[in-house]
Amino acid sequence: MAIKRLPALIRAEWVLGVGIATALAFLLAGDSLYGESPSTTRQLVLFVWLFAVILSAALSVVRHAEHLAAHLGEPLGTLILTLAVTAIEAASISAVMIHAKDSFTVVRDTLFAVIMIIMNGMVGTSLLLGAWRHREQSYNLQGANTYLSVIIPLAVLSLIMPNYTQTTPGPTLSLAQQVFLALLCVGLYSLFLAMQTGRHRGYFMLDGEGDEPEHGAPSAWSAHAMLLIAYMVPVVYLAEQFGRPIDDVIATFHAPAALSGVVIAALVATPEALGAVRSALANRLQRSMNICLGSVLATIGLTVPIMLLVSHLLGTTIYLGLEHSSFMMLILTLMLSVVTFASGRTNVLQGAVHMVLFVAYVLLIFQG
Repeated sequence: MAIKRLPALIRAEWVLGVGIATALAFLLAGDSLYGESPSTTRQLVLFVWLFAVILSAALSVVRHAEHLAAHLGEPLGTLILTLAVTAIEAASISAVMIHAKDSFTVVRDTLFAVIMIIMNGMVGTSLLLGAWRHREQSYNLQGANTYLSVIIPLAVLSLIMPNYTQTTPGPTLSLAQQVFLALLCVGLYSLFLAMQTGRHRGYFMLDGEGDEPEHGAPSAWSAHAMLLIAYMVPVVYLAEQFGRPIDDVIATFHAPAALSGVVIAALVATPEALGAVRSALANRLQRSMNICLGSVLATIGLTVPIMLLVSHLLGTTIYLGLEHSSFMMLILTLMLSVVTFASGRTNVLQGAVHMVLFVAYVLLIFQG
């Protein structure tokens, strides 16, 4: 039976073969792929190639995570997805920090881009399309408030407070402040996970939405678990190789430095965005909100401590505090999110307002 299923498995998981082949190509011949002085065409080809392979593999990770979610139920299923995507994001940011010449702001730019893309782009699209099809949708108000009660202080302490500390110059933190911030992020996120998967698990489910686990054959969900891990290995390695193509393309086209953070954020947010929009269209807004808000919380709660550690290992300085229009956009997004998730029901207007803020964010990258 297993032999008969092999051709179907190969057709379904061909992306895994492409990912492994690409990882081997960069492992065995990484420097020779670039050449001594790579042309613009070669730089673009390598950038598009890596972006496409990483994105395709990340989409497969999401696909298998959704199968596991059906077996485990909420919120454990969504948690697996957010942790997997956070690992890809951390690897991508580390790669840019290693290869970029001026990588002081890449952590800040990526964190801010993730918040803008998810809290405005993903949330806006999910609310807009879901309400357009179903008029009004419901979610568990306690769960949304719990997410925001952790997201808001972590976002402010990570991306705003460094502008106002006086121990070190500029939007940076001293060593003691960085240790405190890292412990705070890990501590609050761990406490949140304990609550989310334990005594208050019901906050992240909605009655009648069918989030109970499916008790299928153990071999079926264990296969999805193994394939998820199999995809993660090459995708994390390729994410680490993505730093140089990003740096080369931005330098060649004289693009805004913040664009590197946007590329990384778009890479890791796109698979989750598709899952969130599909859930909203299926009138399962609770799962959509778990994906969106859980992704932002995991990004801040896990990526910040990891990047602070990586910066010390690499001996580099990282700027965390947002400046100028980015500062105001973050404040406006957090305030709007509090208003949006204050009633337990959503409509088209709320989605449209979040989408307008996302468009404004994209415009300000080039016309800030």
